[in-house]
Amino acid sequence: MLSPTEPAPARKPLPQVNFDLDDFGADEERYLDFYRKVGVHEDMLVPLAEHHDGAHSYYVLFDRTATWGRPGMPQVLAVHLQREYGKQAFSFDQAPLPLPAMAQSWLVHRGCPPDAIVLDPELGPPPADEATRALEKRLADDGDHYAMGYSYTADDPDDMVTVVALRALNEPGPSPFRVVVEEVDTDAWTHTLREGGFDTKEAALQWCDDRLSGKAGPLRPVRPEAAAVRPAGVAKAPAPRPPGRSR
Repeated sequence: MLSPTEPAPARKPLPQVNFDLDDFGADEERYLDFYRKVGVHEDMLVPLAEHHDGAHSYYVLFDRTATWGRPGMPQVLAVHLQREYGKQAFSFDQAPLPLPAMAQSWLVHRGCPPDAIVLDPELGPPPADEATRALEKRLADDGDHYAMGYSYTADDPDDMVTVVALRALNEPGPSPFRVVVEEVDTDAWTHTLREGGFDTKEAALQWCDDRLSGKAGPLRPVRPEAAAVRPAGVAKAPAPRPPGRSR
C-alpha cells in the first residue's frame, strides 16, 4: 500500500478509526497527551490496517492532515494502544512514518502478529509488480535491521514519490546505507517500491535530493555481498534536513 496520497476515490465511504477510549480517562494527563498527538485529528485518520487483541490495539493510519503540514512530512501514523481495564487507564505509543510497510514493522516489533496487520487492498493504489510486493514484505518483516535517517513525501499529482534513507544497525560491510523510493503511477493507479545501496550517508542523501528535484540517475543496486542482508524499515525518528524541493 501507499502513503503519499489519499486513497483512490472509493465506491463506499472511507472507514473511520475508533480508538474506543471513552471509558479510559482516569489518567487525565495521558489522555490529553494522546489527544494532542493522535486524537485531535481522529476524523482525518483513515485506518489502512488495524488489529485488536484483548487489551492491545494496533493501527496503521493514513493521516489526511499531513498534506497541509510541513512539506515532506510522513503521512502514515502507527499507533499502539494498551488498555488497563480495571483502572480505566491506558498507555500508548505512536510514530509518524513515511511508508505503510514501515508502520507495519513498527507494530510487529511491539507485539502485533505479522499476519494480523494486513493493509486494506481497497485503500490506496496496489503494488504494480512482484518486486514491490517482495520489498514491502521485507520492510514489514525486518524493520529492526535498519534505522531511518531521512524521508520526504511529495504528493505532487505529477510526481508522487516518497524517498527514505536508511542506515545499517550493527551490520558493517558493503552498502551500509540504503535508499527506498516509492513512486505512484496516477494513470494506472499503482505504485512501485525500489531499493538502492550506497557506501556513504552523503551519497544516499544526495540521491534523494536529486530524485526530488528530478535530476536523479538510476537507483544504485545493492552491492552483491550485501544482497543477503534484508533491507528494512525504521527504528528512529527522521533527522531534520532541508528537503530537495517543496510540494
